[in-house]
Amino acid sequence: MSVEIRPIAPTRSQLRRFTQFGIDLYRDNPYAVPPLVRDDVNTLSPKVNPAFDFCDCQCFMAYRDGKPVGRIAAIINRVVNERTNQKVLRFGFVDFIDDDEVVDALFDAASEWGRKHGMTEMVGPMGFTDMDHEGMLTEGFEELGTMATIYNYPYYPRQMERMGFKRDAEWIEMLIKVPEEIPEKYSRIAQIVKERNNLRVLKFTSRKKLKEQYGQAIFQLVNEAYDQLYGYSPLTPRQVEYYIGIYLGILNLKFVTLVVDENDRLVALGISIQSFSRALQKSRGKLFPFGWWYLLQALRGKTDIVDLLLIAVKPEYQNKGVNALLFTDLIPNYIAAGMKYAETNPELQTNNKVRGQWDYFDTRLHRRRCSFRKPL
Repeated sequence: MSVEIRPIAPTRSQLRRFTQFGIDLYRDNPYAVPPLVRDDVNTLSPKVNPAFDFCDCQCFMAYRDGKPVGRIAAIINRVVNERTNQKVLRFGFVDFIDDDEVVDALFDAASEWGRKHGMTEMVGPMGFTDMDHEGMLTEGFEELGTMATIYNYPYYPRQMERMGFKRDAEWIEMLIKVPEEIPEKYSRIAQIVKERNNLRVLKFTSRKKLKEQYGQAIFQLVNEAYDQLYGYSPLTPRQVEYYIGIYLGILNLKFVTLVVDENDRLVALGISIQSFSRALQKSRGKLFPFGWWYLLQALRGKTDIVDLLLIAVKPEYQNKGVNALLFTDLIPNYIAAGMKYAETNPELQTNNKVRGQWDYFDTRLHRRRCSFRKPL
């Protein structure tokens, strides 16, 4: 039977169906980590996600014999296109069975929508901004995923290359063994950096105070530190408030470290979080009836993996060893919580500033992913 492509209206019922397909496709896969349906629906909803202030999006689903067999979101980020002087259509939230006809139909629909809006090339998988999942998995298919990354089957990159897409950016992910103690040389570097630059570590025990005193500053620092990275879309004030609301409630503040200067100006931050991978697998994307329980158990520390969710250093302090100051504070907290491994999450292959910070630790490169690009 031929493939039918249906545009998805941005209603919660249709977006739930769109999101659920991406979960069902990996139902029996032991490595895929599903999102919470509610979170992805909110991300794709113009009524909820502030990224729609400067983005356009159209989702499509592919059906055969009345059954869903694929999905794709076509996204135009007008801010990034203006910053780069390009006319790029992003594709994201993409999943499909291993069938040429299905894949071609999905990408043809997204491409046609992009051309109608004046786009001249297509790149992805990417979301609305860097706060969304990006990068197609190309190595590490038998490694447990994280809540911040995309999992996909090995046939995905093969299908991209069959359609004529070329690899664009590449990310790597490291698995770091949490040391039993802070390496002595690393500790000395941290002390020197602290004294030389008049810096100090700042910790919070109250989420309310963290939000009030540094909530805005955290994301302003992210905008500064990440500004020149691949495809970066600066976060707006509305987005900052949105993400503060999403993440603040699930942070273990022992795993959050800020570094400030003598004027209490934020110059670096390390935000890590206990792994929710196994809990999300058990929840199957739903909070009810029992998903909340699995997530609560993870929140209380029923895991030995910590995800390094966000690390940012003010540009003028980069390459000065400030990262050592962050991790000399974080590592003892990881040890006390029983953490054995840390996930770096995606780092650009070309970002030597970031990659160099792991030289003092026992690491293993366990995943690679990339974006694909093609003229429309």
